Amino acid sequence: MLLYSYFSSAVSSPLYSSSCHLQGQFHLNGMHKAGDLVLGGLFEVHFFSAYPDLSFTSEPQQPTCHGFDVLGFRQAMTMAFAIDEINRNSNLLPNVTLGYSLYDNCLQLGIGFRAALSLVSGQEEQVILHETCVGTPPVLGIVGDASSTRSIAISTVLGLYRVPMVSYFATCSCLSDRQKFPSFFRTIPSDAFQVRAMIQILKRFSWTWAGLLVSDDDYGLHAARSFQSDLGSSDGGCLAYVEVLPWGDNPAELRRIVHVMKKSTARVVIVFAHENHLINLMEEVVRQNVTGLQWMASEAWTAAAVLQTPHLMPYLGGTLGIAIRRGEIPGLRDFLLQMRPDLHQNNSYGTNVVNQFWEYTFQCRFKPPRAGWVEAGGALCTGQEDLKNVETDFLDISNLRPEYNVYKAVYALAYALDDLLQCEPGRGHNYCNLRRLEPWQLVYYLEKVNFTTPFGDQVSFDENGDVLPIYDIMNWLWLPDGRTKVQVVGEVKKSTFKGEELTIDEDKIFWNFETKEPPRSVCSESCPPGTRMARKKGQPECCFDCIPCSEGEISNGTDSMECTSCPEDFWSSPQRDHCVPKKTEFLSYHEPLGICLTATSLLGTFICTIVLGIFIYHHQTPIVRANNSELSFLLLVSLKLCFLCSLLFIGRPRLWTCQLRHAAFGISFVLCVTCILVKTMVVLAVFKASKPGCEASLKWFGAVQQRGTVLVLTSVQTTICTAWLVSSSPAPHKNTQYDKDKIVYECVVGSTVGFTVLLGYIGLLAILSFLLAFLARNLPDNFNEAKLITFSMLIFCAVWVAFVPAYISSPGKYADAVEVFAILASSFGLLVALFGPKCYIILLRPERNTKKAIMGRGMES
Repeated sequence: MLLYSYFSSAVSSPLYSSSCHLQGQFHLNGMHKAGDLVLGGLFEVHFFSAYPDLSFTSEPQQPTCHGFDVLGFRQAMTMAFAIDEINRNSNLLPNVTLGYSLYDNCLQLGIGFRAALSLVSGQEEQVILHETCVGTPPVLGIVGDASSTRSIAISTVLGLYRVPMVSYFATCSCLSDRQKFPSFFRTIPSDAFQVRAMIQILKRFSWTWAGLLVSDDDYGLHAARSFQSDLGSSDGGCLAYVEVLPWGDNPAELRRIVHVMKKSTARVVIVFAHENHLINLMEEVVRQNVTGLQWMASEAWTAAAVLQTPHLMPYLGGTLGIAIRRGEIPGLRDFLLQMRPDLHQNNSYGTNVVNQFWEYTFQCRFKPPRAGWVEAGGALCTGQEDLKNVETDFLDISNLRPEYNVYKAVYALAYALDDLLQCEPGRGHNYCNLRRLEPWQLVYYLEKVNFTTPFGDQVSFDENGDVLPIYDIMNWLWLPDGRTKVQVVGEVKKSTFKGEELTIDEDKIFWNFETKEPPRSVCSESCPPGTRMARKKGQPECCFDCIPCSEGEISNGTDSMECTSCPEDFWSSPQRDHCVPKKTEFLSYHEPLGICLTATSLLGTFICTIVLGIFIYHHQTPIVRANNSELSFLLLVSLKLCFLCSLLFIGRPRLWTCQLRHAAFGISFVLCVTCILVKTMVVLAVFKASKPGCEASLKWFGAVQQRGTVLVLTSVQTTICTAWLVSSSPAPHKNTQYDKDKIVYECVVGSTVGFTVLLGYIGLLAILSFLLAFLARNLPDNFNEAKLITFSMLIFCAVWVAFVPAYISSPGKYADAVEVFAILASSFGLLVALFGPKCYIILLRPERNTKKAIMGRGMES
């Protein structure tokens, strides 16, 4: 009764008036059937209306609606059929007869709103206010409205009083807000799901760049917002443009929108609008000849036959659309054929939509509109015309989609009423008396409805009043003979356990392109492996450049946002798409340089062995025995060790080779240089002892003293090496600083001080030997080796002085090669300089290998 405040007023002047009267009746198009309980319905039976004065200050007038919508009327008749079927079902609402009161909204918000208020408040002329407000309201629930805009307006008011409203076609996602619309339900999925379904199709065909056209109403604008939010969060792509289609005929705006479509690189166009928007748009598309587009249709125009014409199919052929789930309703066609007009001459005669359908279908009139109309050839309706004799879409029930939703909406209300009337303890509001039912009680049971249709679809509502969503995916097939066929190519649905599922039979899809394949619609082509995406400034995130990964980084997938660094021991491949083990570098036995150095080392060792063999074989000859042959043998052994220690620098560095190579090198060379130093000292002592009065000096350079000197000097180097190895031992190291794509295996010296002391000690002994030999260079040639020692030590020092800068500046394995080369060069220098002349005499000039020949010239002098 509270709703009377919206459209009625007290006509009595006293403040204590006991009744309220309607100012007038709303003469709305509709049809009615009495029952114990009545359900209301709002349907689009006419396309247009001449809007009358709808104010409450004057006598309400009947809106003039024209442009009969056969399909809208079929939806209204589907509700009538469902109620008739329920009344014949003894298991559902037994002993209760359902009635209906259905109104035509003429696609106008004002008319639809009036119709809704008329349903919930009734058409009683007078309401007695002092009586207790008891009794069943005019309707307990409403099926409708088809439009999101009208549903928002109507449900905003009805929700205040918890009057349930179950829409069969309003898809705006905003209607899922239970705070604003607490009693709104629907049997069609929300646009939020439709948007996600379209995004899944975009993903399926890798369309990441699309345009969006929407209608200038709640339906289109909310869809645009959902697209802009969901598309980015799901990584489904970007919108190249978003345009709002104007209402009515606006050539300039349509021309601008089509120009945007034509210039855009997006090949996919999504349209969330009604078919009346598309008619004007497509005229401009044809005018500008915009071809090569893949259209995607929302459920509002997917099945629009007015667009499926030979004139438009060259442009719209191949359209993919979201369509309401098709269903089958057994018995509906027979019910429609049994329909007959209302011939009773009463107040509702002219507003009865059945009569209006009859006149539209058979092109006749029940009542002549003017005098002389019959004489002018106009036909009068008898009510006995047979629908089987006319061709009409009204009887085509092969593609029931909105009708199927109407059918489910009626049954949802019926099942909720059945539960409400069970009166079992613990089932909520237990009101068994039909005279005491309230609409708000029905809302509780609607939220818990769960049934299965004869077609096998489960119907239940979630916490937002939305039904479990399911859509068919349609494709506009342009046949060779010019006919058009809209075929089902898949479905998208949401189930309780599996979530959202998309199923498409791609082989059935007709592509309106020369290639007969899906088009490419991307702002930027996918970045291949080995590159990363760099977003273009000021453009959507789908527009990007492909930047090659830097050295040492890879991307092994398409459209990588970042390149990842390879692990320490790996490097990027030339294509930057995978990591490969880094090349390892060390002085190897298998490379030419390593082979040459190894061969040279073995050659030096072999020569030392040969020379040692010659000296052993000729150990009794004067040239071998001269100047302590024992030192000569020890010198040859130390040179042999010098040649062999160079092999420790070749091959992959390991801990033991790193520790041994420098120690062996240092001790071997100290032993060698010490022997030369002692030999030089002996030469000087012998020459000094040859002078009168100096014979006693030889006693300090006997064999024991010589061995002791060699041992002591060598022990110093051994101590240095031991201290070095114990304190900071050399160790193998993987060096990646020389070349980032290589691992250079090398031995780090550990302690630079230790390595410096080792080399410095060798250098000190070498310089001392050189100085002593240089002082003895003028001694008689036949009497000593001073000149040979001087020359050999000069070579030795020159090699090692050149070694230091070369070693420091050589990277990686070349540092080892330089050190090996210095070892071999200095060893060969000592070997050739000290033992070459002696071997020459022993082997080629044996006549000079006598004591007389060696001592003669010296004695003469």
